[in-house]
Amino acid sequence: MRSSTPGESERALAWLFAQRRQGPRGLSRVRALLSRLGQPEADFLAIHVLGTNGKGSVVAYLEAAFRSSGMPFGAYTSPHLLDFRERIRTHMGWIPMEEVVAFVDWARGQTFPEPPAFFDLATALAFAHFRKAGVLLAAVEAGVGGGLDATNALARVAVTVLTNVGEDHLEALGGSLESVAWEKASAFRKGVPVVTGARGVGLEVARKVAAEKGSPLYVLDSEDPLFALPAPPRLKGAFQEENARLAAAALRLLGFSEEAIAQGVQGARHPGRMQEVPYQGVRLLLDGAHNPPAAQALARELPAYHLLFGAFPRKDVKGVLGHLLPKARSVRYTRAGEGALGRELGEPFFEEPEEALGHAVEAAKKDGLPVLATGSLYLVGSLLAVLGQDPA
Repeated sequence: MRSSTPGESERALAWLFAQRRQGPRGLSRVRALLSRLGQPEADFLAIHVLGTNGKGSVVAYLEAAFRSSGMPFGAYTSPHLLDFRERIRTHMGWIPMEEVVAFVDWARGQTFPEPPAFFDLATALAFAHFRKAGVLLAAVEAGVGGGLDATNALARVAVTVLTNVGEDHLEALGGSLESVAWEKASAFRKGVPVVTGARGVGLEVARKVAAEKGSPLYVLDSEDPLFALPAPPRLKGAFQEENARLAAAALRLLGFSEEAIAQGVQGARHPGRMQEVPYQGVRLLLDGAHNPPAAQALARELPAYHLLFGAFPRKDVKGVLGHLLPKARSVRYTRAGEGALGRELGEPFFEEPEEALGHAVEAAKKDGLPVLATGSLYLVGSLLAVLGQDPA
């Protein structure tokens, strides 16, 4: 496969990002794609990772364990921070751009009764790449929900992880916490073990669905050896302990060695989540918390900070800020990216994240507190670009 030119890459990605879903959510579009590609989803085993928060962190722990074991592995996550290829990774690294371009060229030449949307296309591309790379086991993060999410087209799920159930994407998942739980749990597979950290309504629903499908359910318990941590998690934040325990349990169910599990817990990398970057003599913390549960967990980690905040429509901005503002010594709002909320967030508002960052840094220099930039992973990506940071 020849190398793609920068122009070809830009045009391919522009087309990919422009594909919008038409009609209701469902699997028919991605299944049509996978059928045309020769059913690549049948060529590898998968750990399907569902939940409101912590999915990407669980995948990061799993991925590090896979790598330490030496097996051909895959990982599929979303969104990306700076480069689309971050979403699709194997033991050989990120998916090559020429493969992305070739897939887009192929997809543009196809016609479907229901045109596939961006996430359908990205998911099909990931599964096709896993087959090409000889992946044996992949960690696959669901996008929104579970049963109707494109990733549920997986054919060979070995373990399902349901991290938790919280209020996010309510408009797409039925409007209530219970409906969110049912949609996520609907991805459980008959007889396939489920590992979960869900509580309350989420756990009640998970128990019902698991019982109906005959799926063994393992509920997070720090006293249970299945969830034991062989080493402290590398990723920062008290909430990472639960994510690491869920990953460790899934790995044990699949027969991974304790050494590989320890390497996974200690070797995980997850840029943009409690990521600390020194900047102009100030501690800059970057985190993608975009819903109330994530914001609450994030706020617990710091006694005080100068807040830099950006968000997108359809997010519970009031709920997120309700957790973040009490500890904020000052706040600056900015546009997190194309299509993000603007001045309606509040004042002072800065159109460019770089300008907002500079303003926050000056305040932080006066009292030594950190700058916390959060509200969207797209904002984190914008700031990483400004800082010249590489998410690889």
